[in-house]
Amino acid sequence: MKVIFLDKDAHPFLRQALEQDGHTVDLHCTCDRARILELLPQYDGLMIRSRFDVDRELLDAARRLKFVARWGVGTDHIDLDYARKRGIRVFNSPEGSKHTVAEHTVGMLLMLLNHLGRADRQVRQGKWVRRENTGTELQYLTVGIIGYGNMGQMTARRLAGFGCKVIAHDRFRTDYGDDYAEAVSLEQLQQAADVVSLHIFLEGNHNYVNARWINSFAKPFYLINTARGQVVHTADLVAGIKANKVLGAALDVNEYEEQSFVKLNPDELPEPYQYLRRSDRTVLTPHIAGWSVEAEEGHARTLYRKITEAFAQTTTNHA
Repeated sequence: MKVIFLDKDAHPFLRQALEQDGHTVDLHCTCDRARILELLPQYDGLMIRSRFDVDRELLDAARRLKFVARWGVGTDHIDLDYARKRGIRVFNSPEGSKHTVAEHTVGMLLMLLNHLGRADRQVRQGKWVRRENTGTELQYLTVGIIGYGNMGQMTARRLAGFGCKVIAHDRFRTDYGDDYAEAVSLEQLQQAADVVSLHIFLEGNHNYVNARWINSFAKPFYLINTARGQVVHTADLVAGIKANKVLGAALDVNEYEEQSFVKLNPDELPEPYQYLRRSDRTVLTPHIAGWSVEAEEGHARTLYRKITEAFAQTTTNHA
């Protein structure tokens, strides 16, 4: 097969493994979309992160295409229905970053509960503030995980060591409770949770966290989002923080990100985001929860496994 790579940051394992199996891999990581559309008819496979929409126009241009390998998790920029209609397989690699997302999630939660970001800034400014930065122990809290796939499950495993109660809700799964989390309904989670961690896809979940959702919780709670920014309606989250329905928010992603996750001028974003920037009750990171040295190779190995299994290739052992 001939495979085109459209993102230069991919770990070299995937390219090297495919080439060792006899496939041709071409790197076209700086071409604009128009040039890519010209090149696509000669390729059987496409590897992309998030540089372009893989829409009907692109899929139609790739007349030989057998698969799209999405380096990472979200597939909201890929027309999955049309790919399925065309018989094009779409692979993503959430398994590759499940550990780092879980660790990032727990790290952000500990920052919120112990005011670590605020305390750090104060000490750097010469302020020695102790009483006001008193922390809350995680062991006495109930953590609700929404979305119990790869990321949710690994987060629950990390939380187990803290002694807190972990509950999980996933509307797309059944019989998913395990040793690390009890499966509950959304209503049960909203009654019990002190902390909510989101691990859901964007597809079908735009503005999932909104005013009605927030106000349905029985107790004020902390919110963590390492999923997709548009899952949370920012203005409603800010209103929840101001009303003390939300005690604090840790956001690795935000509603205003571009698809490529790099075209972001924070000074030009709307007031709800400016409030989050100013607030001492927030922890903000630049969509890096899934990024680690280990995760990059993990994505490569995951995609290689899925591609070769799907097409029954005879592969060399690359363990």
